[in-house]
Amino acid sequence: MRVVSVRVPATSANLGPGFDCLGLALQLYNVVTVRRGTTTRDAFVRAAAAAFFKKAGVVPFAIDWEVSGDVPRSRGLGSSVTVRLGILHGLNELAEKPLDGDELYALCAELEGHPDNAAPAAYGGFTVARAGGVQRYRVGRELEFSLLIPEFAVPTVDARKVLPKKVSLPHAVRSLGNACAIVGAFSSRRYEELEGCFDDYLHQPYRAKLVPCLGAVLEAGQKAGALGGWLSGSGSTIACLSEGSGARVAKAMRRAAGDIDAEVIVVRADNAGVRVLRPSHS
Repeated sequence: MRVVSVRVPATSANLGPGFDCLGLALQLYNVVTVRRGTTTRDAFVRAAAAAFFKKAGVVPFAIDWEVSGDVPRSRGLGSSVTVRLGILHGLNELAEKPLDGDELYALCAELEGHPDNAAPAAYGGFTVARAGGVQRYRVGRELEFSLLIPEFAVPTVDARKVLPKKVSLPHAVRSLGNACAIVGAFSSRRYEELEGCFDDYLHQPYRAKLVPCLGAVLEAGQKAGALGGWLSGSGSTIACLSEGSGARVAKAMRRAAGDIDAEVIVVRADNAGVRVLRPSHS
């Protein structure tokens, strides 16, 4: 095999209080094509390739690659994971599958530095990722996710710089309770219980200055029928979740964003995760 294409879903991490733990795969995709060829100069991809060859015990070979699709960069939708996981799965196919899906996920999470985007991209659905493994739950089609995607980017490194080194115990407890409630609602598929669960005291209050419309957009989405909403990853995308009210919620979010350049889309959850599309022996 000399060329392969891999489809990887966008992801929304944290879901408010589930900082670096909770994630969700969305029906918004990038396709990464990997082929044997000249050695790439991209340091990001070279690091992923080096990690793969070391883990797999495969003699390194030169590759060329390209990415296409609809996942915007540095908008809190897991764009870096789509590339890393796509490269890892592509290399695995070209090397005749020395690693399994769990090993490729673990490599991706290690390269990312946290597993909250890597887990849903790898497995699909709603995921709880921690050092001990991943819990994964299918998400019903009745849930719609309204995304307001500003034109401006928020690099993850910048978003982490604004976080405090300490938070108060009451704030930690309130966030923990909300995160547990989110997991309970998704695992039982009693989605009505998600209402009021997305308030966070660990990262969103500090990152709000990077996305000035955050509070107004979340409030408007909930008034329009959303069960709740959150800053997707480290931003700048803002997500709201509803049962059948996605278009109305999206319209309200766009209106609340005022003169900020942004697009709004409505998507459902992706329950498949990463998929190899076109293996070729040409």
